[in-house]
Amino acid sequence: MKTKTILLTLTALFAAAESGGAQTVPAGKKILVAYFSHSGNTRAVAERIAAATGADLFEIVPQRPYPAEYRAVVDQAKREIAADYRPALKSDLPDAGRYDVIYIGSPCWWATVAPPVATFLAAHGFAGKTLIPFMTHEGSRMGHTEADIRRLCPEATVLAGVPIRGSSAAQADREIRQLVEAAGQ
Repeated sequence: MKTKTILLTLTALFAAAESGGAQTVPAGKKILVAYFSHSGNTRAVAERIAAATGADLFEIVPQRPYPAEYRAVVDQAKREIAADYRPALKSDLPDAGRYDVIYIGSPCWWATVAPPVATFLAAHGFAGKTLIPFMTHEGSRMGHTEADIRRLCPEATVLAGVPIRGSSAAQADREIRQLVEAAGQ
């Protein structure tokens, strides 16, 4: 399955590059794709956005991994979100202030970003930056993610996000194109 996803991604990227459709970073703009992925779906989308835009890629990783078992992770996420818990992260983004545009990726957990993403956003604030959320989901779409990101980063500009069904992450060309075009890239 992983090999198939990689091959599909590479095929799409090569096709875009050959047709002149590959995106480049606008002059003077530094772009980051920061994401947390529990199952790998958000990672797949983040990697494709980074490849399409020439962005740097940063994985948000909690110090303590979430359980692999579905019910356990759902229960833990529900408790953490209800408590507004901010888990510690394994590493921080060096020199976060150098980025102008930051794509923020997360699975949609209980209608919002996963707690590690909330930790990352709250730690940086991204004043004066443009944030573009993308959420992987299996039916909940964006939830209230954009409002929550605005609360965590009140001095940032938060553009409308794009929901991507996790089970279709490898075929999300239309959604990724929509996200990149919305940012003017």
